[in-house]
Amino acid sequence: MASLGLILYLSSVLLMSLCQLPTAIEDDRKVYIAYMGALPEKASYSPMSHHQNILQEVIESSSVEDSLVRSYGRSFNGFAAKLTESERDKLAGMEGVVSVFPNTVYKLLTTRSYEFMGLGDKSKHVPEVETDIIVGVLDGGIWPESKSFSDEGIGPIPKKWKGICAGGTNFTCNKKLIGARHYVQDSARDKDSHGSHTASTAAGNIVEGVSMNGLAKGTARGGVPLGRIAIYRVCEPAGCNAASLLGAFDDAIADGVDVITISIGGGVVKVDVDPIAIGSFHAMTKGIVTTASSGNDGSKLGNARNVAPWIISVAAGYTDRKFVTTVVNGDAIALPGKSINDFDLEGQMYTLAYGKTASNNCTEEQARRCASGCLNTVQGKIVVCDTWNNVMESREAGAVGTILHINVVDIPGPDPIPVAVLNDTNYEAFRSYVLTSPNPRGTILRSKTVKDNDAPFVASFSSRGPNTLFSDIMKPDITAPGVNILAAYSPMSPTAVPGQRMDYYFMSGTSMACPHVGGVAAYIKTFHPDWSPSAVKSAIMTTAWPMNASKNAEAEFAYGSGHVNPTAAINPGLVYEISKEDYLNMLCSLDYSANGISILAGGAFTCSEESKVNVRDLNYPSMTAKVSASSSSDITFSRTVTNVGKDGSTYKAKLSGDPKLNIKVDPETLSFESSGDKKSFTVTVSGNSLAGISGIVSASLVWSDGSHNVRSPIVVYT
Repeated sequence: MASLGLILYLSSVLLMSLCQLPTAIEDDRKVYIAYMGALPEKASYSPMSHHQNILQEVIESSSVEDSLVRSYGRSFNGFAAKLTESERDKLAGMEGVVSVFPNTVYKLLTTRSYEFMGLGDKSKHVPEVETDIIVGVLDGGIWPESKSFSDEGIGPIPKKWKGICAGGTNFTCNKKLIGARHYVQDSARDKDSHGSHTASTAAGNIVEGVSMNGLAKGTARGGVPLGRIAIYRVCEPAGCNAASLLGAFDDAIADGVDVITISIGGGVVKVDVDPIAIGSFHAMTKGIVTTASSGNDGSKLGNARNVAPWIISVAAGYTDRKFVTTVVNGDAIALPGKSINDFDLEGQMYTLAYGKTASNNCTEEQARRCASGCLNTVQGKIVVCDTWNNVMESREAGAVGTILHINVVDIPGPDPIPVAVLNDTNYEAFRSYVLTSPNPRGTILRSKTVKDNDAPFVASFSSRGPNTLFSDIMKPDITAPGVNILAAYSPMSPTAVPGQRMDYYFMSGTSMACPHVGGVAAYIKTFHPDWSPSAVKSAIMTTAWPMNASKNAEAEFAYGSGHVNPTAAINPGLVYEISKEDYLNMLCSLDYSANGISILAGGAFTCSEESKVNVRDLNYPSMTAKVSASSSSDITFSRTVTNVGKDGSTYKAKLSGDPKLNIKVDPETLSFESSGDKKSFTVTVSGNSLAGISGIVSASLVWSDGSHNVRSPIVVYT
């Protein structure tokens, strides 16, 4: 059984899975979503009337009013309705309907993190622009009273804001938290702190002296402390349904947000039946950047979520702060372990209970594992366990603390009693003392924070690529801090210690990494308000800190382009631009209907053989190709870069990486007369160098003018 600390950790970190849960309905009807693409450009068009007329043609038994659940018509076109299977099939065949899909339930997937990324109080800021930036957070709500959402030092609400504050009873917005909507339950108020945590990470105000009972003390802040927050509550304890997600996107786009951060995900499905892909596509067409979690499904390949190319997909990494919890035995031998332990036993030694000294009703093996129901003689003792045990059970049995054995990199958050986790070597040394001492005693010291020189590296829970929907588009795109992030917490939410209430607390997951990149995107927009979402994405990816496979064997499938580097991203030198038409032309080359793509685009777009874009040739900041193991054909990537730096810049190509790959760049030099100039080039990987490769092989291309290094991963995999 897992400890309560582990359970809390799992609620944020583990298995972000797509649950095919039908919405509660009457009779044999289920909620389906009819997606109808972009809104028609007719001034007289009424989405609600159109949707009701469609339903009148489709519905066989019930009334339109009883069937219609939600109408989308502020930013894109569509509706949610309760339908039978035959009604659904009839609706899917109607003119103007791109897709019909079930109301699937999706799942929810800081005092040091921004400093680690190099973005702090001394970094360059543009306050007069930052105060106009609005970050939309689609999540589980918010705790508006948190200090992170104080409007101290913040000016009037931006004139561009078109949203409302409809957070429910006793919910008040201010000049920081300028908007609130809820699509589930009766309030935008946070119950599990997930939304408060992500919102404060993205755009929370500066709060000094934040800690968890003295641990990790520092200043909490978001990427744009002067920026505004609009919360869209789409999640409840059972999950986040597709109808609510589309409703929130519809509103957020029309409300005037600049960035959307969404730490939610489900299974990988085609983009025309994926509410996050649909919503973020329409956000992109309005110049809004969307960042999303890549998932918490672990290091198995092919688990990455939110893989549409217009989304910035974020992996979770470590910062350079780690927590060390030392255990000391009766011979005064100190052995370092891991945990977040804010308890102080003040060095007092306690009797150690292990095996039969911890239990008189189980076998020796069960007792050494601290199996459930075995700990019945541990009152006032520290329990020693050969593996994870239910720490709450140890607490209820009267144990003072627990020493566990497991080789893990990722350590769960706080526990209800002092806990230390030892690796193989240190645990064996400690266990040897316990077995040989006639009166084994020991203690667990309060955790200390130390610098982790191995950082950054990707967390083991973070989902890995490759992209299972677009095999020649790398996912995830970028890595950001996502482990043991201390951020805003609702005092109504449970902690590891029963009855304890905290205003700031540790959480882990790609849910925590995603708003960091959302904050960085907002930060970039303060310097470049007119940049397109693809330009912002390119800047984030091409300026990332390089990471390497020595710490993550899955390489780019784990960390994407590398670790986000905010201060470099505001001055990338060159960017890879991708237009709406480029994405549509890419979809034309895949298994999407030409009519559906036309409706998606608003009716003024036609797929043609001449305009189709091979996925590999989408102007993406990374270059990825899936090949067969027996392939010997050359691989060519076509790209175009735009100069966003100085006039008269000249960039030269530099290649590095796996020597197995024979790569050629043509031309090797790009000269730009002025800012805004575009230059094209090709990257060719020789087919002869592909012989015998297996798994992933990677290199990188860097365009350098002496001051900018514009880096793109080149990934070939079987």
